[in-house]
Amino acid sequence: MTRAELTLSDDQAEAWDRLAAEFSGQGIELADGALSPAVEGKAMVMAVIGKAGSGKTMLLGSLYRALKEAGVEVVSADWEGRRRKDRRTLAILAPTNKAASVLRLRGVPATTIHRILYTPVYDPQYEKIAEWLAGQGTRPVVEGLTDQALDRAFGFYQQVASIPGALAAAGLKGSDFIKGWKRREDPLDVGFVDEASMLDERQFADLREIFPRLVLFGDPAQLAPVGQSGEMVFDRMATPAKLILHRIHRQTADSPILDLAHALGDDRLGFEAFEALVRDAARKDDRVVWAERVDADLMARSPVLVWRNVTRIKLITAFRTAQGASDFDLVPGEPLICDGIELPLKHRKKRIDLEARGLIKGAQVIYLGPGSRPGFARLHVLGAEDPQLSAASIIKIERPGEEEPFIPHAATMGAAFLHGAAVTIHKAQGSQWPEVQVFAPDLWAAAQAGRSEAGVPLWKRLAYVAITRAEQRLHWVVRNRLGLPKRPLGVDDLRALAPVPLALDAEQG
Repeated sequence: MTRAELTLSDDQAEAWDRLAAEFSGQGIELADGALSPAVEGKAMVMAVIGKAGSGKTMLLGSLYRALKEAGVEVVSADWEGRRRKDRRTLAILAPTNKAASVLRLRGVPATTIHRILYTPVYDPQYEKIAEWLAGQGTRPVVEGLTDQALDRAFGFYQQVASIPGALAAAGLKGSDFIKGWKRREDPLDVGFVDEASMLDERQFADLREIFPRLVLFGDPAQLAPVGQSGEMVFDRMATPAKLILHRIHRQTADSPILDLAHALGDDRLGFEAFEALVRDAARKDDRVVWAERVDADLMARSPVLVWRNVTRIKLITAFRTAQGASDFDLVPGEPLICDGIELPLKHRKKRIDLEARGLIKGAQVIYLGPGSRPGFARLHVLGAEDPQLSAASIIKIERPGEEEPFIPHAATMGAAFLHGAAVTIHKAQGSQWPEVQVFAPDLWAAAQAGRSEAGVPLWKRLAYVAITRAEQRLHWVVRNRLGLPKRPLGVDDLRALAPVPLALDAEQG
């Protein structure tokens, strides 16, 4: 694939040419597909920067396909084949499961940063199957597996290029073929990082250790990581290393959601004037909804986005009450947010196991029901490649006015969760949903507070991030009210998303 075969805007074409020249200097020719071995010590760090709708993802996808056609191998977090000195590789990363899944839905084989920093250690017997599926070995004979089981694995891999998924289709559990996880020691080659505005300095340093050639794709209008004073990692890069996309693409130019997001760039625009724009957009286009109350049904899969924690807790309490959830137990279908892994240092391997399966901080999870052992919960990790698992869990439900959360489900240690019917806009960054509810009274409170971040009013950054989480419809909620749900909570909608669940016992060594 060459630049001429793509339909690119002028700024995209300039970015493509600059990156193609950089890759040429690194031994990868996009024009004719010629590859040379990587030269040690020769590094490259570039950034493609643009606001929502400027075509960053389109350019990322086009570059991925061009590198693949040139013979660069795409590295999967599932399994990595035999190393060759002359091979060139590419890994496509995102900070969260949800952000990675957005790319996968667009045909780009992305994984999380965490999954690439830690690699699975396969049982040698089952690694032979992985080599065969990846085209690096002959069909193996494996004790305990029939030809029919191997056929199922092969058929699955032809549809979904996931080694764990294929082995699960053969009737194996993750604990059968993955013996542990280890921190990656050997460097890779080329890395693309989407949603790079979310990277903190430590993650950036980790990535630079692994990838000598790194391209960041980020939005400068989003919220910077907490503790970085409004600065993003690409802000400090030299000007020649930053490729800026200005133009909004044709396929997004008629989006009222993006129109509202870009209107926030007007320095003269105040909160009341912006709300007038939202109301006007809602009159003209049903993709923008002026809502008098929060929709409880949407909260089950798409959290209300808020600024303040007190608002988040009040909305969660109202949601659980409206859904008839017990004060003492969870209802299957309730949304959760992973708040980290609560394990002592001596259980580092267990922590890596859980995080490798998608339970990283900020992961969105749906509660499926209690596990087979006390303290365990069955969970569906939204956006994860193998989404269903069972893990030792500590689930905390915060209540208004109470200092300590209520814990309806607890193990002595394991993955910790908060309720996910409402989340802060900071936590929502990197995720997208078909429909998004933005709690406008909180943004008004941020405007009244008069706070700024990197010279931009905080309410505008919050509003920009919240609005651009919506893929198809934006609900601008203007009153502190909750509508009654029209349907009960359930998990039927998740079954089609996870035909091959894998079990993970967080308390086994």
